[in-house]
Amino acid sequence: MGSSSGDRVESPPLESGSVRSEPSFCRICNAMCGIIVTVSGDRVVRVRGDDEHPLSRGYTCPKGRALPELHHDPRRLNRPTIGTREVPWNEMLDDLAARVRSTVQSHGADGVAMYLASGSAFDSTGRRAAERFLRVLGSAQKYTATTIDTPSKPLVAELIGGWSGLTPVWDHERSTLLVLIGSNPVVSHGHSNAMPDPVSRLRNHRARGGEVWVIDPRATETARLADRHMAPRPGSDWLVLAHVVRSLLAELDLSASVALHERAAGADELTAALERFTPDVVSAGTGLARSDLDDLVAAVRRHGRVSALTGTGVSMAATANVAEWLLWALHIVTDSYDQPGGMWFNPGYLMQLDTRALATSVGPPQPGPPSRPELLRRFGEWPCAALISEIEAGNVRTLFVVGGNPATAFPDAPRTRAALEALDTLAVVDILPTETTALATHILPAVDSLERADVPWLLDGYQLAVATQFTPAMVEPVGDRWPVWRMFGVLGERLGLDVLGRGLTPATATDELLIRSLAASSRGGADAVLAARHGIVHRGAVFGWIRSILPSGRWQLAPTALVAQLAACVPPPSGPFLLIAHRQLRTMNSQLRTLAEVAIHVHPGALADLGGDGAEVEVRSAHGAVRGTVRGDERMPPGAVTIPHGWCSPNVSGLTSADVEVDPLTGMVTQSAIPVEIVTIATH
Repeated sequence: MGSSSGDRVESPPLESGSVRSEPSFCRICNAMCGIIVTVSGDRVVRVRGDDEHPLSRGYTCPKGRALPELHHDPRRLNRPTIGTREVPWNEMLDDLAARVRSTVQSHGADGVAMYLASGSAFDSTGRRAAERFLRVLGSAQKYTATTIDTPSKPLVAELIGGWSGLTPVWDHERSTLLVLIGSNPVVSHGHSNAMPDPVSRLRNHRARGGEVWVIDPRATETARLADRHMAPRPGSDWLVLAHVVRSLLAELDLSASVALHERAAGADELTAALERFTPDVVSAGTGLARSDLDDLVAAVRRHGRVSALTGTGVSMAATANVAEWLLWALHIVTDSYDQPGGMWFNPGYLMQLDTRALATSVGPPQPGPPSRPELLRRFGEWPCAALISEIEAGNVRTLFVVGGNPATAFPDAPRTRAALEALDTLAVVDILPTETTALATHILPAVDSLERADVPWLLDGYQLAVATQFTPAMVEPVGDRWPVWRMFGVLGERLGLDVLGRGLTPATATDELLIRSLAASSRGGADAVLAARHGIVHRGAVFGWIRSILPSGRWQLAPTALVAQLAACVPPPSGPFLLIAHRQLRTMNSQLRTLAEVAIHVHPGALADLGGDGAEVEVRSAHGAVRGTVRGDERMPPGAVTIPHGWCSPNVSGLTSADVEVDPLTGMVTQSAIPVEIVTIATH
């Protein structure tokens, strides 16, 4: 079965010579689809879906099929660079070690920081080595992409379930009602839930009698496949959830109320907190008709249980924590968590969370770094919003960037650039040049996903089944590219640090040996994992294990901090335009940029006042301005504008600020439902 969404990337003709096709898996997004990689000589000439893969079933998206283009991109980083000078690895790592040692001597271990982004999340051995390097060095200056667009999810999991690593997963085999809020899996393939082959899955869900509801200001690709699409005002999704939960709580009979109190604490407090969200208030705040809101409540009642997911459309807004909390409350009130037909919690094939004693959160979070103590430390890291001020204060002098592009991903784009330029050392690990590598003192060229062996370690629990897969390297590394684990292993040796652990050294370690040590305690053992070339499903949804780790055996429905945030929430601001987030089917942040135009999208009805389709415009917020080409997009609601995240021009991060509009619980910068104006600069 081939692709069921998006345009196909035409495969080049096979070259003469030695041709082989090998199973692997894609590491662009959480779906991690099984793929077949065809290699002719030393060239990767084709990528297609793996028909034998049990979860993706032959599907892969345009980004996955473009892996040959990415692998052979003429801009690929091939050799270590200090400044503008290519150097041997020994010289690179000698120089870096001396700089790290100097920083630690003059500023302490916290003078060295690390930013770990999406490019490292899909490199199991590299990510583990990088994190361990920072940990054994003794630095607390860890920052990850989690606090850029999704910290509401681990926060709510921690406050309601006691542990930040709990990830609810759609029970796609038994669910009859799927509600997607600010999520467009046809393009994103899921946010914290992996959804390979999304179009077929949604169609199959409906074919067996299930309903799909989409709540999103945009008429997204997913909305077009839904039974119902509700288009609330940007930034008002939390009000929709408040209405649904309030209505369901008001209708509980005695036995249902007793059952709710048995599985959850705080139902009375939650009921009181939602009292002010009457149907009239919610209708006015969302712009939705009362009949639409009532229909959604009726659908939840009709199905009994619900599977609901949020995406970056929710998690990048100022109300992200409240919306995610009310989503969890909806599942708990309807007894949809840890129950067939609702949501389950994947313990992972590698992680085996159901066999471990999990460290539940105890007490308040730690304060933030010295320059921003109000930006609290959670999940073992500080918010990215604090990193620039730490550099400006002189607290961070050496920064490692692993698989990311903070020059475009961080708020206050001009300020971020200035801070990166002010560092003594900026060491960037990547596969392609970016706006951040252009500022680097040291560039460390990494192998790409086709040049290394891997397993889905960090995202083990995001899958639709308890499953795993393994891939060896498809091709040998080109040039002088190194695996990330080797970079930090050798750098650690120069500093007297054991980075790889388990008796392995950079001289004795290989991809497979490191994966064996990682997989040794998995459900089937290391041999079973390394044999899983087409993927292996241990079993589908599992239920019942989660209750044993809940605080006092019950969900906590009304965390004090979230109740306080809800009390302060108001409907989204009005204005000429509200900025919202979206993803693109063919591109990924700093890679595959040649496959799509980056434009400023508005509803076609707004074009006449902006100089027409293709006019050059400036988008202005309270914090900055960006310029670009405006395009009409019929999927956009009137009064909204969207710019893809992660691009240099236009860089949407230039419209945000790390000093104001920062969430006090997670430190995330508000990036959606932001009031902006659009001014025409020139017409075409």
